[in-house]
Amino acid sequence: MLQVTNVGLRFGDKELYKDVNLKFTKGNCYGIIGANGAGKSTFLKILSGEIEPNTGSVSITEKERMSVLKQDHFEYEEEEVLNVVIRGHERLWNIMQEKDALYMKEDFTEEDGIKAADLEAEFAELNGWDAETNAEKILMGLSIEKDMHHKLMKELTGAEKVKVLLAQALFGEPEILLLDEPTNHLDFQSISWLNNFIMDLENSIVIVVSHDRHFLNQICTNIVDVDFGKIQMYVGNYDFWYESSQLALQLQKDQNKKMEEKIAQLKEFIARFSSNASKAKQATSRKKQLDKLQVEDIKPSSRRYPYVGFTPAREIGNEVLEVHNLTKTIDGVKVLDDVSFRLENDEKIVFMGDEIATTTLFNIIMGEMEPDSGSYKWGVTTTQDYLPKNHNKFFDGCEYSLVDWLRQFSEEKSESFVRGFLGRMLFSGDEALKEAKVLSGGEKVRCMFSKMMLSNANVLVLDDPTNHLDLESITSVNQGLEKFPGVILFTSHDHQMIETLANRIIEITPNGIMDRKMEFDEYIENKEIQAKLKEMYGEAK
Repeated sequence: MLQVTNVGLRFGDKELYKDVNLKFTKGNCYGIIGANGAGKSTFLKILSGEIEPNTGSVSITEKERMSVLKQDHFEYEEEEVLNVVIRGHERLWNIMQEKDALYMKEDFTEEDGIKAADLEAEFAELNGWDAETNAEKILMGLSIEKDMHHKLMKELTGAEKVKVLLAQALFGEPEILLLDEPTNHLDFQSISWLNNFIMDLENSIVIVVSHDRHFLNQICTNIVDVDFGKIQMYVGNYDFWYESSQLALQLQKDQNKKMEEKIAQLKEFIARFSSNASKAKQATSRKKQLDKLQVEDIKPSSRRYPYVGFTPAREIGNEVLEVHNLTKTIDGVKVLDDVSFRLENDEKIVFMGDEIATTTLFNIIMGEMEPDSGSYKWGVTTTQDYLPKNHNKFFDGCEYSLVDWLRQFSEEKSESFVRGFLGRMLFSGDEALKEAKVLSGGEKVRCMFSKMMLSNANVLVLDDPTNHLDLESITSVNQGLEKFPGVILFTSHDHQMIETLANRIIEITPNGIMDRKMEFDEYIENKEIQAKLKEMYGEAK
């Protein structure tokens, strides 16, 4: 068990949180959520002991081992991949080193023999004989194949190093597992494997910070909400927390309903969600908790959600976009090779594959880059707007306030009109007067969405639109795009956004494109498609 008692933390005059009292128990997975800057990662560091709270304490059951996902990708540059993973169980690793040192001694004494026997006994107790096999299984689950296991860490790419450090945290079935954004840099197959791995940790406490809603929904039995200096724990996964808190807020505002009706509606919601949860692999523990949940345990949300809504100025015709044989080489590498496709007017297409390839394709069809060969043609009824992955050119060196920045893109120049669109993305009052050049990454993306809502385009091209956004903004963007009646071309690392939005998938590989009209979950679980993709990527993936 991991217990937090009366914990408080402040940095200078800023109080991050106070009087935090929580209990984490084995067999459960806790998702920590909160706005960017609310202190989620800091709270994990308090739990791990990396940061001392100003008040209160954190205690764990005696002899329970805690494992933490490390963030320093350069810590083990001169070590072999397999050894880095086994280091995740510090005691086991130390025993292995002590054993090796003893057996290498030329003057091996009787005392050394007794010491070696003790080490061997503890080694066996810690399942040391299976250590390499177990480490290999985890690495391969995360798509680090066997031929890489004895390479030095410095030979790996940044994304591969992240996977090795994740494997290190998972190794040895720790009693307490702390993971800060574990799905970053993982492909969807690796995330699916991680889902299953965590769900099989029946005797562990798992605590996760993540912006991946699908991941949180799959693994979490509880949500820990960091909000306005408070940290509170709720039963259920992310969707249950979101939908129940929104329902409670709606009922709180509804003056016409009697209390009995509100209670009945909340009870019906809990029962429905509990019934759905029981169908999921993870859900046994979650269902038991939901069945015990009382109406008073559901609290109205204090979160502020942006409003994202796009209104096309005109209906789109039958001809949308035709792409013929596009080819492009960048820095000597062919990133697009004879790419062709045609879009229909009812499609929302996710583009997958190498990020340079998808970004290059978007830049070409939006007129920001010339292809080496090939052509594209937009339909005459289409109007397009573009959210590029790198949008710094819109902000760097800009001396305008946000009001004046957005006014550049608006036919209607009145301040009240422009402020209305900024307000939708939570820039109100003095916030709308800050300089555009000082915005954070998430604030820039929100401003870009304000700009896009002004455009009234009927085709949206979005390159990783949820990058830098908090969960509230991601949820709002997802909902706004679902309601959009036009055509969407997008890339994303957000499983839930792809699953709820895309009705067509185009994956760009070094050996052609995979083009399918199907749901995303079906696409990544289809063995024939995945086998064909492996062949198309060859050594490149």
